[in-house]
Amino acid sequence: MDHIDRELVAQLQQDAAQPYAALGQAVGLSAGAAHERVRKLRERGVIRRTTVEVDPVAVGGAVLAYVMVDSTAWMGDSAPAFAAIPEILEAHVIAGSASVLVKVRTATTQQLQDLLRRLYAIEGVSGTQATVVLETFFERPLSPLAADRT
Repeated sequence: MDHIDRELVAQLQQDAAQPYAALGQAVGLSAGAAHERVRKLRERGVIRRTTVEVDPVAVGGAVLAYVMVDSTAWMGDSAPAFAAIPEILEAHVIAGSASVLVKVRTATTQQLQDLLRRLYAIEGVSGTQATVVLETFFERPLSPLAADRT
């Protein structure tokens, strides 16, 4: 990726619905050239998908928690079991004292407790440690421009 590709991705992260003419103007390209570069970024898998950012509180996800999942066995094959729980937004096999780290959103702490019970039902899970987020200072996407700053 060159600096123009990185800037295109950064622009799309700000507003993925902007017209190619505006996108091209922001990076010094014609609309057609911007469109072609974006198409190639999609083909190469740099741009995985175009989506909409939703306010989690507005759709019933006021409680954000990170849960460390302990296990009695390797959990690397358990992805489908974690994916089957819709409140889990992310699941990562990790190194350290726990085996898996999951990011979850629920409407209430009672629903979080129910989710923890469902985690225990996954084969090999022996414990959990939940950390509830009280306030989020900020969230940011991975910056494609960071490589240009090094």
